[in-house]
Amino acid sequence: MTFPPAPGLRESGSGTPLVLLHAFPLSSRMWDAQREVIPGAAGHEARVITPDQRGFGLAALGGEEPSLDLVADDLARLLDGLELERAVIGGLSMGGYVAMAFARRHPERIAGLLLASTKATADLEPARANRERIAAAVLARSSVALLREEKLAEALLGPATMPELTAYVRELIGEATPEAVAWAQRAMALRPDSLDVLAGLDVPAAVVVGEADSVTPLSEAVLMADALQDAELTVIPSVGHLSSLEAPESFNAAVRALLRRV
Repeated sequence: MTFPPAPGLRESGSGTPLVLLHAFPLSSRMWDAQREVIPGAAGHEARVITPDQRGFGLAALGGEEPSLDLVADDLARLLDGLELERAVIGGLSMGGYVAMAFARRHPERIAGLLLASTKATADLEPARANRERIAAAVLARSSVALLREEKLAEALLGPATMPELTAYVRELIGEATPEAVAWAQRAMALRPDSLDVLAGLDVPAAVVVGEADSVTPLSEAVLMADALQDAELTVIPSVGHLSSLEAPESFNAAVRALLRRV
């Protein structure tokens, strides 16, 4: 049976399947540097697969109640459609949350795990309340302008980021819909602690964090690396939350090192 391509799916290369899940509130466009470079690396060829997640890019939001489990199951269906039993699953920020939900629901399908600029702990009440504030506000205004007003792009990037990259991240944020932003915020607020899930995984893993990441700091990365059975921790100097965009060479090197271990 053949399956039509998923809306918003971008991929390149051949070899070890590597699925990269994007950050909130961006799309698979954020992985351009990874799709261009990682597949051609000598000695560890990869098929880099970067889907739009539910509600973002070209992917439909659907009418279900917010839950990252739904997004994880979307990924399982995507792998079915691509006729892939297993893949290296990677995610940055919200994408990392989805990767951990996938590990909870479909652990047998993970050949390796990449967790970048994310955390396995659940939100505390102030963070959940802030997510609900943002969700309600963007829906009430029918606009994501609030994210620009609150300087989300600047918060996601390190202090030394070039203005061109900040403008690009603002552009990606501006493409999100209020409905997707609200749904994702509420889904992230409901996610459980995943440290026990990570402890149960016996696959090669990589944890990547920017030294200047104020959203998911080094302490959270250390918790994940310690919980995993076979993890390598990479700290990228002078880099903020969107490590794959700010320091693609260092980020890609960590991904290649993981692929060599799979």
